Amino acid sequence: MPNDALINTVRETRRARRMTQADLAGAVGVSRQTIVSIEGGDYAPSVLLALRIAHVLEHPIDQLFAIDHSRLEATDV
Repeated sequence: MPNDALINTVRETRRARRMTQADLAGAVGVSRQTIVSIEGGDYAPSVLLALRIAHVLEHPIDQLFAIDHSRLEATDV
């Protein structure tokens, strides 16, 4: 699945919790650049990292990450 088919609300959720990218990165054990890439849609996190982000942000994972079905082609699934 291409990364452009994965949409996320990490940036909005993080900001609502008044966390910086560095705060979130430190809490989940990755670099700030990884958070930048996830928020920008350039990097799809592993399941484990997505679960860690959801836990730290205290937000359901399915509300943080979703598949944009309009961007998927039949051969991608």
